[in-house]
Amino acid sequence: MAEGRHGEARAVHEGILRRQSARESSARTYARALPIVPVRARGLTIEGADGRRYLDCLSGAGTLALGHNHPVVLEAIRRVLDSGAPLSVLDLATPVKDAFITELFRTLPPGLADRARVQFCGPAGTDAVEAALKLVRAATGRTGILAFTGAYHGMTAGALAASGGARDVQVARLPYPQDYRCPFGIGGPRGAELAARWTESLLDDPKSGVPLPAGMILEPVQGEGGVLPGPDDWLRRMRRITADRSVLLIADEVQTGVGRTGAFWAVDHSGVTPDVMVLSKAIGGSLPLAVIVYRDDLDVWQPGAHAGTFRGNQLAMAAGTATLTYVRENGLAERAAALGSRMLRQLGELTDAFACVGEVRGRGLMIGVEMVDPEGAGADPGDQHASPTGPEPARTPHPAAPELAAAVQRECLQRGLIVELGGRHSAVVRLLPPLTISDEQAAAVLDRLTDAVAAVARTHGEHGPHRGRHHGPGRRAG
Repeated sequence: MAEGRHGEARAVHEGILRRQSARESSARTYARALPIVPVRARGLTIEGADGRRYLDCLSGAGTLALGHNHPVVLEAIRRVLDSGAPLSVLDLATPVKDAFITELFRTLPPGLADRARVQFCGPAGTDAVEAALKLVRAATGRTGILAFTGAYHGMTAGALAASGGARDVQVARLPYPQDYRCPFGIGGPRGAELAARWTESLLDDPKSGVPLPAGMILEPVQGEGGVLPGPDDWLRRMRRITADRSVLLIADEVQTGVGRTGAFWAVDHSGVTPDVMVLSKAIGGSLPLAVIVYRDDLDVWQPGAHAGTFRGNQLAMAAGTATLTYVRENGLAERAAALGSRMLRQLGELTDAFACVGEVRGRGLMIGVEMVDPEGAGADPGDQHASPTGPEPARTPHPAAPELAAAVQRECLQRGLIVELGGRHSAVVRLLPPLTISDEQAAAVLDRLTDAVAAVARTHGEHGPHRGRHHGPGRRAG
């Protein structure tokens, strides 16, 4: 009997996947690597139509700060539904919106909260990025934008132009500091210093070809770029560079916000107060919501200058208020910092155990494991030479190995663990678990991921620990 029910469930599962493949756009992404059909979910756990259960470390690409169907979120949604309140009100004032803005402003960085304005945008983070770019151009009268290599800001035209995969150059591109693949071959504080100097030179050189721009947009931790935490000193330097030159600083906190990195907002780590913050994902408590928050003196919008039909989503605001309040009152950002540090330390052992693991890095519960090809061309770990800028050795990192990362993702799925891929070459295995993950669940995630990496390493001919590894200035752990 049980076997028959399992067979029926499997048939339903396969039928849905088959129809999806036949009817949905070729632009679909996650569905290709994760052939599951979720039917129930709670917290970290998803159950598929075939009866299998998974630990979800994708969390809606970081949208689910409290995991799936958290009771406080469901209760907030039910209250609005049961009250008879309108569900969509464009930009009219409502008690639900008022409560959301009050809670949001309570969490903002010092220096912004007491003089902030908020603009409700379309339902996605990319809509808010578009609004931010329009705002800084309107406020300054200038058009140029500074952005960073490896950036990801969304899929609409303006957001794509400021992202690392842009096909046409419409913004000036700056180096984003990192250790393992430092563009200057150094990494660490010295590499970050050179990145800052390059930025200053570009702005101050009258022949650089980059006129004074309207704004600079950056992610305090690059997510899709490969889970790269911007060093706190470097972020403070970017703030000084932009402030000294009247360039407006936009912090894209779409994925890093609401406790994800171990602070309520990722800019809190460095004490930086941006001019504009772009917020989405977790602020809607699992429902679509996107806003920009900015200094009141930048509020030069004309009526209707930026709008969106679904900017009045009351259910999202109610769910968002519940999520923001719960994260704040229960210290989930601090919890993410402590648990994330432990997870990073444990995963860091993979770099010593397996040559195909290039670096483990992240901040809070935003973690990445970069897979590499230790036998690839130019991948000699002893390939070091004196740096022209000082005594630190320059390094040649192993080539990225997207096929190994994809193999790890498949092995994880077989073990009931859902992970995302990212990075310049899709070679970084990413963990974005909900902030409510327990210690026991975190241990299970680490066990399954470690087992998956070991299985891939065995398949590709690695056996046991490797030697002679050059780690450079150290793994970045928040």
